[in-house]
Amino acid sequence: MYDAVKRGQVDIITAFSTDSSIPGYNLFILEDDKAFFPPYHAAPVVRKEIIEKYPEVQEALALLYDLIDEKTMQGLNFEVDQNKRVIKEVVRKFFEEKVLL
Repeated sequence: MYDAVKRGQVDIITAFSTDSSIPGYNLFILEDDKAFFPPYHAAPVVRKEIIEKYPEVQEALALLYDLIDEKTMQGLNFEVDQNKRVIKEVVRKFFEEKVLL
């Protein structure tokens, strides 16, 4: 679908707002002022028995609350998908910048 936009075959596509192809193709996100599309909010999902056994996991995940917005996630995805950087390195740099490491 991104190639179709690039070639001028279509003018508008649907995509996740965190998709790395948006900046990769120099596109922008239209405002959904009618709330047609449901919001996309990523959230960690952990089995209850893991939290019971390792309560520090919940504490660690709580540090990420409100830390990663759509624009930030799009940038992180861009580094991995478009710039071909290693996920572990991108995450480490992000955590270091946020003083979590």
